[in-house]
Amino acid sequence: MKCIKTENAVGQVLCHDITQIIRGVTKGPVFRKGHIVTAEDIPVLLSVGKENVYVWETDETMLHEDEGAAVLRDLTLGPNMHATEAKEGKIELIADCDGLLTIDRTRLLALNSLGEMMIASRHGGFSVQKGDKLAGMRVIPLVIAKEKMEEAKRVAAGAPVFQIHPFTKKKAGLITTGNEVFYGRIEDTFSPVIEKKLGAFGAAVEMHVILADDPAEITAVIKDMLNKEMDMVLCTGGMSVDPDDRTPAAIRNTGTRIVFYGAPVLPGAMFLLSYTDDNRPVVGLPGCVMYAKRTIFDLVLPSLMAGVPVTAADLSRMGEGGLCLDCPVCTFPNCGFGK
Repeated sequence: MKCIKTENAVGQVLCHDITQIIRGVTKGPVFRKGHIVTAEDIPVLLSVGKENVYVWETDETMLHEDEGAAVLRDLTLGPNMHATEAKEGKIELIADCDGLLTIDRTRLLALNSLGEMMIASRHGGFSVQKGDKLAGMRVIPLVIAKEKMEEAKRVAAGAPVFQIHPFTKKKAGLITTGNEVFYGRIEDTFSPVIEKKLGAFGAAVEMHVILADDPAEITAVIKDMLNKEMDMVLCTGGMSVDPDDRTPAAIRNTGTRIVFYGAPVLPGAMFLLSYTDDNRPVVGLPGCVMYAKRTIFDLVLPSLMAGVPVTAADLSRMGEGGLCLDCPVCTFPNCGFGK
């Protein structure tokens, strides 16, 4: 690629798009890469501020910006998504289905730390819908050294940086605990909330049992639901540290592996997550899930619906932004940017 005076460009092949921006009217290319410049094009090029243009010349050590972006695409494009054609050197990734977006943050950071290239994405760990824009990427200069892109391949080798895990229809067992509900002193207003949240993912409550605060009985029913092939078991109520709250002990007594009890998120600190040996979640839900619009449950539920195990490290990281759920300005986690 070489730079020449625009007046001398007749007959030359442009090696990049020429963009015109008129505020409130248009933003887009007036000439595409590969266009052969004619005499009539010269006034147009000058009118968009191009006193000089870049035209093709052979250089085996360099890649055009579109070719560099294609390297980034190949390193990041995962299952259940597709890439757009390069436009003005930029490629975007688009979701092909509803699911959970996961990101290899270590390799994404490595790529963005190389310089002369960038990848911007949505937050990982949240739901995406078919058609959502997931990421955009490009190299910064018009041409980039092939050696630089080989380095990108080295630091990001392995599975794709971005992956979408489709949601699957789950069968849930729901256990409502509490003497006040069991004896009919108050109405069960917890279960309809859970059913609605699960229904948004196409899941259904296949078994529902209301129990008194009896840890042994709660444990027995959890085991029974698992034996009857429920994909997950959700226990509501009895999750605080009061002496009468027995649900955490009941879950522990099932023999499941406790991942976390006490999440760094408000509302939802008294959340408990555990897994069976075959990775089916058994969850203890605090009372805030019943009345708060968004809680820790809303952050974890997409992973449960996609069958992606949630780790202790995942929950610990939620402390940053863990006060955002009650923000009156945004709709986190639905906004995708966690403002």
